[in-house]
Amino acid sequence: MTKTELYELIKNGESSGIEFKRDTIDNRALAKELVAFANLRGGRVILGIDDDGSVAGTSRDSLEEWVMTTCRDKIRPEIIPYYEIIRDVEPGKDLSVVQVDRGWAVHHVWHNNHRTYYIRVGTQSREASAEELERLFQQRGAFRLEVRGVSGSSPADFDYRRLNDYFQRIRSQETPDIDDADAWQHLLINTEFLVEEDGMTPATVAGLLLFCANPNRFLPQAGIDAVAYPGKEKDYAAKERIAIRGPMTAVFGSEGLVENGLVEQAVEFTRRNTKVSASLADGARREERWSYPEEAIREAIVNALVHRDYLLSSTTVELSIYEDRLEVISPGRLPNGITPQRMITGCRSARNQLLKDVMRDYGYLEHMGMGVPRKIVKEMQKHNGTSPDLIEDEERFMIRLWDKKE
Repeated sequence: MTKTELYELIKNGESSGIEFKRDTIDNRALAKELVAFANLRGGRVILGIDDDGSVAGTSRDSLEEWVMTTCRDKIRPEIIPYYEIIRDVEPGKDLSVVQVDRGWAVHHVWHNNHRTYYIRVGTQSREASAEELERLFQQRGAFRLEVRGVSGSSPADFDYRRLNDYFQRIRSQETPDIDDADAWQHLLINTEFLVEEDGMTPATVAGLLLFCANPNRFLPQAGIDAVAYPGKEKDYAAKERIAIRGPMTAVFGSEGLVENGLVEQAVEFTRRNTKVSASLADGARREERWSYPEEAIREAIVNALVHRDYLLSSTTVELSIYEDRLEVISPGRLPNGITPQRMITGCRSARNQLLKDVMRDYGYLEHMGMGVPRKIVKEMQKHNGTSPDLIEDEERFMIRLWDKKE
């Protein structure tokens, strides 16, 4: 880091990624800041500065050794930071910069045989709540929310039409008789749609989302809130506004589709509220052309349902149709280091692997995991020459499709 870069950081003050500290703090205080940064997106602690940004300079003997020892003895899993000294920031005053990257694990401070987890919220490092800690572990892949049991649920809450369709038609395997509760329980536990907990067998989050007749009874965040606006901005006078609810999977019979799942309902909503034009193909055959290719719409909706953060219990997937665009918003940050740019190139990572596997079994997702570049990016470019916007904004991820090229 150059002095010019350091001066700019000091001038801008503390932030979600910058903390000022005197080097007279104790090792627990330093560990707290580094853990909070590692549990967010990384950051820098600048030693030798007061909170108001005035340069005090460093004074501790063997400062580098003290920092490294703190990271080894007070932080679990231990952190190896990047350390540098910037000399003569002001005459005779040096500063030290301790930088950590986003951790692959969830880190905590280890003090007096007690662990404390910290997160960075704006300019403050504070202890994580139980919900925030669950989300941290989920983001790092340390536990899977989708296979946890949902209190109050039971095997009776499943739609056995959907289960039979999935196991018989999709997986080509026999299913127990409908009255054989023990055999069904054995099958559903082994496929992680049920779980054994304290003598009970509640349905898992994935089991309810996929096959429950009414998943919102247990998971109010399940489903899609869909709205179609007449213009280019949000408007109370919407053309149509509905709450799309129910299991993610459809039911099929011998003659085809029997009952829609969430994806089919959302596609139908889109068709009702987007324009269609007609032209003659080959000089005789009438060909309809919708505002957006169905493959791109389906992929955006499926991605939102499969990859959203279900720990965010107060918000659903949003489907918004405007005069000039369609937006699908999925609650939560992208998982496991994925970025919009990496998605476009086909990088694959799943927050909810079981949901992904089952929806892929049905054919909702590509087996190669290339849905975004192939079904969204390529199909939109082929359809009207536009490129979709993939936007990560705090606690949500948006896919935006444009109606036509400006």
